[in-house]
Amino acid sequence: MPSIRIGRKSVSTLPQPEKPVVYYDETLKGFGLAIRPTGARSWIVEYRPGSGGRGVAKRRVVIGTPETLTPEEARSQAREILAKARLGQDTAAERAEERAAATVTDLARKWMTEHVEPKRKTSTAALYRSCLEIHILPVLGSRRAITVGAQDVARLHKSIAVKADGRPRPGARRSALTKARGGRIIANRCLALLTALWNWCLEMDLLPEGTQNPASKVEAFREQARERFLNEAEMIRIGEALRLAETEGLPWTVDESGPGAKHLPKLANRVTRFDVHGVAAIRLLMLTGARVREILDLHWKDIDWQRGILRLPDSKTGAKVIFLGAAALAVLDELPRVGKYVIASTSAGTDCERPRADVKRLWRAICQAAELEGVRLHDLRHTAAAVGAGAGLSLHQIGGLLGHSQPSTTKRYAHLAADPMHLAADVIGNEIAAALGLEARGTGEVTRGGIYG
Repeated sequence: MPSIRIGRKSVSTLPQPEKPVVYYDETLKGFGLAIRPTGARSWIVEYRPGSGGRGVAKRRVVIGTPETLTPEEARSQAREILAKARLGQDTAAERAEERAAATVTDLARKWMTEHVEPKRKTSTAALYRSCLEIHILPVLGSRRAITVGAQDVARLHKSIAVKADGRPRPGARRSALTKARGGRIIANRCLALLTALWNWCLEMDLLPEGTQNPASKVEAFREQARERFLNEAEMIRIGEALRLAETEGLPWTVDESGPGAKHLPKLANRVTRFDVHGVAAIRLLMLTGARVREILDLHWKDIDWQRGILRLPDSKTGAKVIFLGAAALAVLDELPRVGKYVIASTSAGTDCERPRADVKRLWRAICQAAELEGVRLHDLRHTAAAVGAGAGLSLHQIGGLLGHSQPSTTKRYAHLAADPMHLAADVIGNEIAAALGLEARGTGEVTRGGIYG
């Protein structure tokens, strides 16, 4: 194994190897940096326990990673472990016992603190935390990690996939597996989380040597991408509902035969008016094809009025630019400015201002008023892409407008460009039809003149 003088500069220039390698320090025997082909790096120290000698197998202790410990801090801890070994203390054996006793909760917290939170997006960390707290830890949290097998993960995966149906009966006792329900999509996300958690623990030597990843043997559920596009009539109904929402208000839907019906307000007063910022959020989602959080988290300072673009410092795919049409610019220009966020929340203008959490309540009311079923807010993004494809825009243009990081993401809209292709076919076909003595009878429909004329 190679030897180097371990320091900040020498460590930063080390290449990523094709197979695991340890660079040992020239000044402190047994101290080194282990690098894996995956890019994972960890400080290690090796020693021979007891009386030492060639006849005693070496023990290895992982101290930490370059992200959590500087070379000087790691060398100091290695020196302390080596000093204890000379006095007969076996740090590796002690840690092996700790690893064997570590619970899933212990490892999950360590993974979140040392790996996810420092290296992943805030939204990603929030999703992982939610999966752990709601679905995984209530079932597996108290279990020792080494006792969790593929059957346990498969059982949890299957139970999460079952969506909760209605409210639980009063007084009914629900098991942890029942409480963890969420649907197939969230079940697959939890499975991926468990796989990543175990892989990290194995790379960091937080589990006994030879431990298998129980989640790697469980097959995920098949996912089918949802494609729901609004047609022109549906968009017109949404537009009318949005105008009502900010002016006269949207009517309630109530059961007048219920026991409290006599206490309901008069029919004329059974309406809910929504604020202009919430309504503007829906309009901007439709006009821009942006993601929901990109609009709700939008700051006024992110708008470049001169160039007609939004400069987002962060998004699902990193920093991005959203191009605005004249209609979207008009919506933004007419909005009253309250606080730093374009879509003002109840805390707008205060010292602890936060972005609006969501517009789900408004969207449910809009869908009800527009007689739409099964339409999600994210489907407005699909609709913007579908309109672009139908207007003859290239997939490259659509991907650029929506901020797709992979061209394959945009290919799902290729089949929606049928109308422009039919028009192109008509241009060619009509020329040839004229030469053949045929006549055109509408888009894509060429007939023989003397029979159908």
